[in-house]
Amino acid sequence: MQPIIRAEHLGKVYRSGKVEVPALRDVSFSIEPGEFVSVVGPSGSGKSTLFYLLGGLTRASSGKIVIAGIDFATLDDAERTKMRKSKIGFIFQKFNLLPTLSGRANIEIAYDISGRSDPLDPAYLADLTDMLGISGRLDHRPSELSGGEQQRVAIARALVTHPAIVLADEPTGNLDTKNSDAVLEMLRRSNREFKQTVLMITHNPEAAAIADRILHMRDGEITGIEAGTGRVAAHTW
Repeated sequence: MQPIIRAEHLGKVYRSGKVEVPALRDVSFSIEPGEFVSVVGPSGSGKSTLFYLLGGLTRASSGKIVIAGIDFATLDDAERTKMRKSKIGFIFQKFNLLPTLSGRANIEIAYDISGRSDPLDPAYLADLTDMLGISGRLDHRPSELSGGEQQRVAIARALVTHPAIVLADEPTGNLDTKNSDAVLEMLRRSNREFKQTVLMITHNPEAAAIADRILHMRDGEITGIEAGTGRVAAHTW
């Protein structure tokens, strides 16, 4: 089976005047279709830089990224944008919901701008929002939703286009433990039930453990790989 994500000798250098700051150093790994992978490490380890590279949001200084068989280096900016819309769903620590729109409209607009020719299936939207536990909150604006509810709307927005890949950058960073557990459980379920490949960036080893595999990063390098538990840790309330 061909990996859905492949990174080969990735490097990223940021420049500030004459000073060069390496953020990634010779990073190589691959992810299989339907796999859930966490990338864990302290601040400054290169996790977020890797996220932006894999999402096509910035370009590598060296090395190669192949997503669903397509080499990012061969794409111009318009083609990269089109690929992001068709292949990748993004979940961020800051929910990035449009404040003047309802939860439903925030989800639907992501589908509208994805470029898909088929209309959004109401049954799929209903199943997705039921799974996320927000079906009764869709007519509320973000300011009327809790942090956990806003993140679930953001997850629905990422999943509504049926992306092959979901990239999540610290998706529980702004949530308390109870809501963090709920969001992690939703990511795990979406991976299993909708067969999406998930790559989650986190600084939290406990959150990272829900994955099939965990990549450890430090100082811009992958320092180790281990198996995850595949389940969300239970907490006592």
